[in-house]
Amino acid sequence: MSASATVISNPATLLQSGDPAPYTIVNPGGRANAVLVCDHGGHAVPGALNGLGLDPALLERHIAWDIGAAAVTRALVARLDAPALLAGYSRLTIDLNRPLDDLTSVREISDGVVIPGNQGLSSAEIDARIAAIFDPYHDAVAAAIAARPGAALISVHSFTPAMKGVARPWHIGVLYNSDARIAAPLMAALARDPALCIGDNKPYSGFDLFGKTIETHALPAGLPNVLLEFRQDLIDHDRGDEHWAGIVAAALSPVLDGLS
Repeated sequence: MSASATVISNPATLLQSGDPAPYTIVNPGGRANAVLVCDHGGHAVPGALNGLGLDPALLERHIAWDIGAAAVTRALVARLDAPALLAGYSRLTIDLNRPLDDLTSVREISDGVVIPGNQGLSSAEIDARIAAIFDPYHDAVAAAIAARPGAALISVHSFTPAMKGVARPWHIGVLYNSDARIAAPLMAALARDPALCIGDNKPYSGFDLFGKTIETHALPAGLPNVLLEFRQDLIDHDRGDEHWAGIVAAALSPVLDGLS
């Protein structure tokens, strides 16, 4: 384990020279009336937090980010000609897809791994992460949607091939709540290929409302939305992310066109 994390309570000093930006905007001038987001696409930790006191190898695991999700998002951007926002920082720093009052917003332990740099944080220390990382990301998502009235919001994630020793057979999960304007025709299109195993609100359910981004930026405004979950072992390499992005884009593109 590396040295313990440094306590930073001032948002002005949390992100320093050499740290990545809180988010990256890809293809901002895209013509599609949709915005893609990748809340868990990055696994960076601000230098001032000294890797949260973790062995660097742990920051490559799913506890820190959604493996392959950023690459799939970029591949979807190229095929759909839509803008996308990619998160830069690890969900262990602060989870962009959790409400701030949720216990999983800044985890002290994840999948049995204790996070030294998240132990016993003060309100000021958490506020510094909110101000430097969380708020800029969500402000940018809101601005991107405002620039495209009525735009669909597509959230891209990835999931592990097994959980608690139980295999997850789905290639892709399509998550939605009461609004199935994208999910229903997308799943119907994907079902035409009998080789695909598509999860209808699996491995998680969109009705659970345990997220943040879609619940904040799409549902209250009545915007078409869907959350896509790709199985990690299918997309954690270059050919995989391109292949599965191609499959989804071919099915998704006419759905988005039909929303116009």
